[in-house]
Amino acid sequence: MSRAERRVTVASPVGLHARPAARFVTAASEFDGEVRIARPSGASVPATSMLAVLALGVRCGEEIVITAEGEGAEELLDRLAEIAATP
Repeated sequence: MSRAERRVTVASPVGLHARPAARFVTAASEFDGEVRIARPSGASVPATSMLAVLALGVRCGEEIVITAEGEGAEELLDRLAEIAATP
């Protein structure tokens, strides 16, 4: 089973909140495997949970760590990184 990790700086002016968070969670939910998100030194939460992602309180300019385990993990991380890095 494939496991991958990506560090990304959030570029949206509202951070990972509202619409950017919804896009992120929707994309993560389409993956047939485990996807988690965390602050660099914090505990990870399921990237498929809107409440968990919002509870992280990630702001513009902050770094996140996304991990995925399953078939197509790298491709998913490319997509999630693009969402997080889009202003």
